[in-house]
Amino acid sequence: MEQFDVVVVGGGPAGATAADDLASAGRKVLLLDRAGRIKPCGGAVPPRLLADFNIPLSLLVARATAARMIAPSDRAVRMPVGDGFVGMVDRDHFDEWLRERAAGHGAHRRSGTFERIERDEQGRAILCYREGRNGALVKVGAAAIIGADGARSAVAREALPGAERVPCVFAYHEVIRAPEQDSAAYEAGRCDVFYQGDLSPDFYGWIFPHGDTASVGVGSAHKGFALREAVAVMRDRNGLAGCETIRREGAPIPLKPLKRWDNGRDVVVAGDAAGVVAPASGEGIYYAMTCGRMAGEAVAEFLDTGNPRALGLARQRFMKAHGKVFWVLRLMQYFWYKSDKRRERFVHMCADKDVQHLTWQAYMNKRLVRAKPGAHLRIFLKDTAHLLGLAKVAA
Repeated sequence: MEQFDVVVVGGGPAGATAADDLASAGRKVLLLDRAGRIKPCGGAVPPRLLADFNIPLSLLVARATAARMIAPSDRAVRMPVGDGFVGMVDRDHFDEWLRERAAGHGAHRRSGTFERIERDEQGRAILCYREGRNGALVKVGAAAIIGADGARSAVAREALPGAERVPCVFAYHEVIRAPEQDSAAYEAGRCDVFYQGDLSPDFYGWIFPHGDTASVGVGSAHKGFALREAVAVMRDRNGLAGCETIRREGAPIPLKPLKRWDNGRDVVVAGDAAGVVAPASGEGIYYAMTCGRMAGEAVAEFLDTGNPRALGLARQRFMKAHGKVFWVLRLMQYFWYKSDKRRERFVHMCADKDVQHLTWQAYMNKRLVRAKPGAHLRIFLKDTAHLLGLAKVAA
């Protein structure tokens, strides 16, 4: 039986990053990925991601310099980025580039579907997968396994009790041919976010530019909500109904990190499988790659020491770096997404210069900004006034 130091299940940003880091460090790595799967994603990445993970600018299909928040009343608030930008990537090409980089550094790439984990007489892991979609069953030995196979992760369900109960938003988007000219409804350098109950009763809709194409999508945790119909309505309202549809994609997106990421033995999860998608915003690429790197580091320490407690370092380090941001965003989603009345007030707050500055600084730097305590206090007071209904909302 072929033996590997690490088998990484899933070749998205988390899995490809972990495989690349471990292979670059000289580990024997198998990167197993299902062929043809593209996650529905707006594709937004912060400049910090490009620097932290050595991503070339050539992978960006667009640079957004502003966002526009649209309230239930159709009031639109423009939020200029300032000196920075929001990078846009197409997951079809971006993920494949990450996988190819890992292979170039020594990772063994294979197409297949995870089946199960068996154990030999000594208790060592044997990972079983199907070649392609319905091919032959293959078994390989693994000193460690990283499950980066997305929300509803098969690896997590097998190795981590309770993993299947993580709350999810189901996302659906359509990649369309972008309009050739900018208009009031669509700009090639602007991300539009729709906080309107008919498009999503508990999340939001989006139109993100991707150069020659655009991502038009919605998300909702409400079972039975008509996502495709909501996207059709959004396209029609914004003059995009006649644009060519290139592809359609849908998938669940977890919005809460798992309480445990490892089995205390030889398995750890990363990315969507670990639940590291930012609440409220749904941002996942940066956090997935960061989580993948930390999972790779934890596995490397486990392989070096033989101590399975090292696997727990992945979650510990990630939550130390980003747990507070996730907590704040979860509160924001809980308070502001409950009704159109609250969404109206939320968009009104987005017009505030303090809110805009701290929002973009937090996005670019991926941490809570503490440089302006006065601004934080003003935002807290305004936020409280809106929650209590004491602040006036412009018509």
